[in-house]
Amino acid sequence: MLSLVKTDKLEPELPDLREGEVHVWYAALDRYASFTQQYYRTLSADEQSRAERFRFERDKNHFIAARGLLREILRHYLHTTPEEISFCYNPQGKPALQNHPDNQNLMFNVSHSHGMALYAITQKKNIGIDVEQIRNDVEADKIATRFFSEQEASILYSLPIHLKTRGFYNCWTRKEAYLKARGEGLMTPLSKFSVSLTPGKPAALINCQWDPDETSRWTLHELNVDHRYIAALAVEGIPANITCRPWRI
Repeated sequence: MLSLVKTDKLEPELPDLREGEVHVWYAALDRYASFTQQYYRTLSADEQSRAERFRFERDKNHFIAARGLLREILRHYLHTTPEEISFCYNPQGKPALQNHPDNQNLMFNVSHSHGMALYAITQKKNIGIDVEQIRNDVEADKIATRFFSEQEASILYSLPIHLKTRGFYNCWTRKEAYLKARGEGLMTPLSKFSVSLTPGKPAALINCQWDPDETSRWTLHELNVDHRYIAALAVEGIPANITCRPWRI
């Protein structure tokens, strides 16, 4: 039976990652401002180039911290140094490990939004994660009409006003996490598949127009990391256990 565990206890050592488990780590990036220079030195040349293209210093520092933390987290699973970790990317930009003895097994995905970063780690299964900062001024109905499936839009329209914003972000993060797990980004039209979105109900992939069997291949999971954000996880198959922990400094 799936066990979804969230704990605020800071772990002194990383737990072992067993097959079938998913480890999710989250971090408030502003807490790592003093590590910016240290993390910058661990980045690859292309990552450093991307960092320099940011217009605003805070955005640049968040990017450096997010990538630096990714390397810091992965090094514990790979038993190597951050500098020795290299990535390759699929045509839609999804990163994967390159040229490391354990890269055949370890799978990961990353998302960050307005200062919050999430990292999902597992073995041998495709995985996707998404986090979004909640904005109460989001034009939920307008966006749903344009991008969501008819089923999703209908459910969102019917929600009471106090649940509509959360319902919108439930839908968006679950769709994004699923597409990231498939390695497609937003190349696939969001209206071609439906996810659950009603607050309080389990996350799920409800239907998929191009392949009805997709709903049995993937599981979606709601992640509770901070009241200002909504996050979702998509995993190939049914994970035996999901843990969600804060990363420590």
